[in-house]
Amino acid sequence: MLRSKAKWNLTQEEEPSQPIDPSLSLSSLTQDLLRKRGIETKEAAKLFLSPQLEQLHDPMLMNDMNKAVDRVKRAIEQEEYIWVFGDYDADGVSSTALMVEVLREMGAYVEYYIPNRFTEGYGPNEEAFRNAHAEGITLIITVDTGIAANHEASVAKELGIDLIITDHHEAQTELPDAYAIVHPKLSGTYPFQELAGVGVAFKFAHALLGDFPKHLLDLVVIGTIADLVPLHDENRILAAHGLKAISRSIRPGVQALKKVCSIEGDITEEDIGFAIGPRINAVGRLQDAFPAVDLLLTESDSEAEALANQIHALNQERQKIVAEIAEEAESMLDAQADDLPSVIVVAKEGWNQGVLGIVASRLVNKYDRPTIVLTVDPETQTAKGSARSIDAFDMFTNCMEVRDQFTHFGGHAQAAGMTLPLENVATLREALNELAEQKLAPEDFKQLLTIDRTVKLEDITISTIEEIAKLSPFGMGNPKPLFRIEEAIPAELRQIGSKLNHLKMRFKANGADIDTIGFGMGDLYPRLAPQSPVSIVGELSINEWNGKRKPQVMMKDLCVDNWQLFDLRGNRHLEKAMPRLPFDYTVAIFFGEATEEQSWVFDYYPVIELNHDPELIDDLPLDEIEHMVLMDLPTSMEQISAVIQKMTPHNIYACYRTDDAAFLKTLPTRDHFKWFYGMLMKRKKFHLETEGPKLADYKGWSKDSVEFISHVFFELEFVRIDNGLLTLNPNPSKKDLAESALYQQKHEQLQVEQTLYFSSYPQLKAWFTEQMDRVSDVKEEIS
Repeated sequence: MLRSKAKWNLTQEEEPSQPIDPSLSLSSLTQDLLRKRGIETKEAAKLFLSPQLEQLHDPMLMNDMNKAVDRVKRAIEQEEYIWVFGDYDADGVSSTALMVEVLREMGAYVEYYIPNRFTEGYGPNEEAFRNAHAEGITLIITVDTGIAANHEASVAKELGIDLIITDHHEAQTELPDAYAIVHPKLSGTYPFQELAGVGVAFKFAHALLGDFPKHLLDLVVIGTIADLVPLHDENRILAAHGLKAISRSIRPGVQALKKVCSIEGDITEEDIGFAIGPRINAVGRLQDAFPAVDLLLTESDSEAEALANQIHALNQERQKIVAEIAEEAESMLDAQADDLPSVIVVAKEGWNQGVLGIVASRLVNKYDRPTIVLTVDPETQTAKGSARSIDAFDMFTNCMEVRDQFTHFGGHAQAAGMTLPLENVATLREALNELAEQKLAPEDFKQLLTIDRTVKLEDITISTIEEIAKLSPFGMGNPKPLFRIEEAIPAELRQIGSKLNHLKMRFKANGADIDTIGFGMGDLYPRLAPQSPVSIVGELSINEWNGKRKPQVMMKDLCVDNWQLFDLRGNRHLEKAMPRLPFDYTVAIFFGEATEEQSWVFDYYPVIELNHDPELIDDLPLDEIEHMVLMDLPTSMEQISAVIQKMTPHNIYACYRTDDAAFLKTLPTRDHFKWFYGMLMKRKKFHLETEGPKLADYKGWSKDSVEFISHVFFELEFVRIDNGLLTLNPNPSKKDLAESALYQQKHEQLQVEQTLYFSSYPQLKAWFTEQMDRVSDVKEEIS
């Protein structure tokens, strides 16, 4: 048995749902997927599959939009200097580039400013505003930031600067006293509230120009996808048309990004999410984000190439820093693995503030807990950092309950940024853990995988995958469909990758030949026994290689529902061969006593030495055990049956071996005993030491067989043995061979070795399964 890492939520109905409309040229599977996305009519399905720009809402419905547009147009007419104040992530960078481009197009005198993450922190700040005033700036437009800038708005008002805030982040209790606030969540008349920061800037651009700014779609798609906003309604339309626009964009910055990202052909949402977005983000994580904005705005091919190479190098440096900090944080947490808190808060001096959000995401993925990662500044006695969360724990709402702990705080349900006094870190940790213990159940700490449907291997075809792809672009709010393959036996199972950290399985059934790949799942390889039926959850995709196309499954999780047998019988290098099993869920069983050669086992697992004592077996705990490691052979089948039925392990590791096998020394038959007794009756005496080897050669027996027959006869009092000389007992009692304890012991040892050691893998598993079934039968009778 192998438990899934995530909690699987299968949304498939027992009875197949009715198709949306029989006239739709879509399979029942795809129509079912549309229903799960709230699509119930033929018209809605067509609009979902072919989003139209005409579906976008009127930007003038947004709060303060008229006021903001009038102020910008007045500034252009009066030749005022305008500042676009952005943010340093991909959403903020694309928002800044978009707003600067549209203002320049309108003839404005405009510059942009993005704060330095390390010296200024997130969002508008007083010093930047005062510097703007000194440079003659009279109008500041924020993009993707500003909704929490209450103090800075007051400073702007004091300086005579009009402040227009365009943002999409969660609004706090008190709003900034700005000239205008353009924010979908503050606009009761605006139909859609989930735009990215660049989406809000795009709507502002539309309102400013009067005409739809189609030429800016290649910018709006970057922030929309990179910021992980829900891809439905307007976001789906902007993403779908934006991907087409960026794929054919002649913008030098886009062309240069495609080159450094090795993107050929059309750009997909995955290209933006995993290649373009991270590179743009990397700039602001390590330094000023100005080069990223310049890359998107430049009209020079050579400048674009130079900037793209610079950004690519910064991204490589960012990856290295992330790996180092994550390793340090994991070491800190692994040290307290037995008592890991419900909410992780880790802090250390010297950690790079710019990458802490990525580190927090890694820790959430590894430990399945809400996580805050902070860097400590000993001079100011402050801690700054980022938070990421699990589905069941709203980081924004819960942190707002302890808002007094922070100097600065803002974000979303799943991600947030904060600054707080160093002395408050311990208090914050305690307060959030108290909230988590009140609100979260144990199952909430497992990642949730929402599975659309169970499919058979033969149902996974290229045509099916291509049809499902019509539901793209995928992302938040429109996740790529997840499918379950139930209890299939892999025809091939292996680790791949230079570090063997990925898992590949190949399945064959009913004419289907499907590869499944699990990136980062290579550690599960030794936890999967041969011929175990495996259930997997994953996304369907097409593997293209050397002109050949083949369906495949990208695994997200897997499990084995049945018990597993791991066959390491006779292995002389067990310490290396055994996987590192979890200490608290494992027990190593010695039916006898551990040898010096086996002493390493005590360092790895809890050990029980039974010393062949039936009473010790009776005292074994009744609880089911996850992993049972059998280190030696019992003296009887009853012993091992009792242990298995008492502890009902989910996985058995057969790690025993024997160097003196009774099975290889055939148990003499009754005919052997009869002939030997007849020989004694004729000869009257027989010397074991001198005549035994000759008899063995003559009869083709082993010397051990001759000695064994002799000692059984002695035990049954058929013969006497004096200094190796056998003589017949003149008045022997009538006894059967089975009355000899020695004979029974030898017979039992033979049965043990034949069943447990010299059997084939299927035979051994069948015997263990029989013992497991007996336990099930007993439990069923009791219940």
